[in-house]
Amino acid sequence: MRTAEPILQIQNKKIGLGYPTFFIADIAANHDGDLDRAKELIHLAAAAGADAAKFQHFTAETIVSDRGFKDLKTQQSHQAKWEKSVFEVYKDASVSLDWTEMLKATCDEAGITFFTSPYSLELVDSIDPYVPAYKLGSGDITWIEMVKHIAGKQKPYIMATGASTMEDVERAVSAGLAINTKLCLMQCNTNYTASLENFKYIQLNVLKKYREIYPNIVLGLSDHTPGHATALGAVTLGARMVEKHFTDDITRVGPDHAFSMDPKSWREMVDRTRELENALGAGIKQVEENEQETVVLQRRAIRAVTDLASGRTIIGDQLSVLRPCPKDGLPPYRMDELIGKKLKRDISAGEHIRWIDIE
Repeated sequence: MRTAEPILQIQNKKIGLGYPTFFIADIAANHDGDLDRAKELIHLAAAAGADAAKFQHFTAETIVSDRGFKDLKTQQSHQAKWEKSVFEVYKDASVSLDWTEMLKATCDEAGITFFTSPYSLELVDSIDPYVPAYKLGSGDITWIEMVKHIAGKQKPYIMATGASTMEDVERAVSAGLAINTKLCLMQCNTNYTASLENFKYIQLNVLKKYREIYPNIVLGLSDHTPGHATALGAVTLGARMVEKHFTDDITRVGPDHAFSMDPKSWREMVDRTRELENALGAGIKQVEENEQETVVLQRRAIRAVTDLASGRTIIGDQLSVLRPCPKDGLPPYRMDELIGKKLKRDISAGEHIRWIDIE
C-alpha cells in the first residue's frame, strides 16, 4: 500500500516529488587519470548545476577479466572503438584510493555531494567513511552479494537497471529492501555508443511500471543520450534523480567522453528541468493566481440585448452571452434559471445581469 510520497535525503538535499530533481554528474573515467583534472571537473559540474559528482572506484582486476574479454575474440558495442584492450582501458580509468580524501574535499569546497560506484566489496568498505550514498551500476544488478553489502551500510543507495529484465530488478530490489529501504531505483539503457538511435530504447515508461510495483521508492534515470529530452520525460513521469556523464569536452579521447554532457548542455538540462518542475504543479485543477484577471476577461456573462424595464418578465431573445464576465455576472449555464423571472430594476442594453437584479 502506498503511504506518503517517498523521500530520500543525501546530506542536506531532500529528494522526492515536491523537491527539486537531484542531478548527479558522473565524472567516471573522464578524469583521464589526472587528479587535478578530476578536481577541475568537480568545480565545472557544480557551476553547471550538478548536486553531486560521482566517481567509479575500481581496479581493472576487480571489475574485468583480461582473459574473459580476450576470449570474446572481438571488442563489441562502444568498446569496439577502443584502441587498447578492455583490461588496459579499465586500468587507465581506475581511481586511486589515494584520491578519495581529496575528491571529497574538493566536492565540499564546490558545495556538492561526493559519492561513487565501488566495484568490489573491499572498496565499499574503504570509501565508506567518505560517502553519504552509494551507486550500484547496472552491470552489478545480478551480484546480490554486492547489493546486500551496500544496503547494509544503511545509507541511501541508487540502483541502475540497464540491460536487465523485471525479474532481475525484482531480485535485486527485494534483496536490498530487506536490509535498507533508502533506495532510488533508476531506469537505464546501457548502450554507450552516443547514437541517436538509442532514444527508441530508453523506455521511460518503465518508470510507470516501477511506480506501480514500488510506490514507496524514489525513482530516477541514469542516461547516456545527448541533450536533455530524456531527463525532461523522466521528471514528467515522476523521476527525481537524474544521472548523466559529465566532461568538459566530448571530443576528448577516452571511453566516456563521447556520450557525456559538457557544462553548457548540462546547464541547459538543469535550467529546463527547473522550468518543468514549476510547470508540473501539484495536480490540483483550479483558477490559478495569475488567471484571476483573465477569468473575467475571457468568460461570457449573460447580458441584455436591448434596454429592459423594471418589472419586465425575461424571455430568451432578450439575452445574449458576451465577454467579459465580472465577478457578479451570471455564466451562460444559468440562462435557463433567468427565463420567466422579473427584473427589479432597469437594465441597459449590453449590461450584465446579476442575481440581485431579479425578483
